[in-house]
Amino acid sequence: MTENHTPEPELIVALDVDSPEAALDLVRKVGDAVRWYKIGKQLFTRHGPSVVSRLKQAGKNVFLDLKYHDIPNTVEQAVRSAAAVGADLTTVHASGGGAMLEAAARAGREAGIQVVAVTVLTSLDDAALEAVGVHDPAERQVARLAALAKSSGVDGVVCSPLEIGTVREVCGPDFMLVVPGIRPAGSSRGDQKRVMTPGEAAAAGAQYIVVGRPIRQAENPSQAARAILAELGR
Repeated sequence: MTENHTPEPELIVALDVDSPEAALDLVRKVGDAVRWYKIGKQLFTRHGPSVVSRLKQAGKNVFLDLKYHDIPNTVEQAVRSAAAVGADLTTVHASGGGAMLEAAARAGREAGIQVVAVTVLTSLDDAALEAVGVHDPAERQVARLAALAKSSGVDGVVCSPLEIGTVREVCGPDFMLVVPGIRPAGSSRGDQKRVMTPGEAAAAGAQYIVVGRPIRQAENPSQAARAILAELGR
C-alpha cells in the first residue's frame, strides 16, 4: 500500500438541512474551527445559489455537492455555473464517462473551481451494485472509475474510506480524495454501508473527510467537530 505522506485532512461539515437559517445556525454553533461546508441537493434545491453566497460572506469554503451526470456540454456548463455562484469545489459522477469528465475538468480549470468525481456511493455495497448490473465488487469498481477520473484530468475523486488505499495505489499520493462515510466511534451508521472513523480515514490517506449527522445532531456541535478534528491531528 502507498505510504501516506498527505497532511492532516480537512473536515467538511455537511449542511443537510432545509433552510439557510438552519445552515447558518449550525455554522455559528460549530464556530471558527471548521472552514469547509458542504451544500447538497436538499438545501440547494430549496434555496439555490443564495445559500452559497451567504456561506461565502461568512468566510467559509463551499463544497457544492450536486453530483452532475449528463452529456459533456451540459456538465461543462454546470461546473462553470457552480464556479460562478461562488463554490470552491464541486462533484460530477465518474460513471458519466471520459468525455464528460474531460469537459468537467476543462471547465474547472478555466473557471477556477476544483472538480472531484464520485466513484461508488457509500450507501452501496456489492449486492446493491450487482442489482444495477455492476458485477465487480465495490473496491474494483472504485479503482476503475478513479483511474478514469485521473486520466480525464479532474482533481480527485469521492470514495468511501474503505477504498482510500486502493485509490492511492491506482492514482498516487497527490490525487485529491474526498471521503464521506465517516462515523466517529459509537455513532450510528445510518444508511451508510462502507464506513470508517475519522482517525482511521486520516491514517489511510484521506485529504478531506465529510461528516454530517454526528455533528449536526450533536447536543454540542462545536464540541463534536473539535473531537473529530483532534482525531485528524488538527
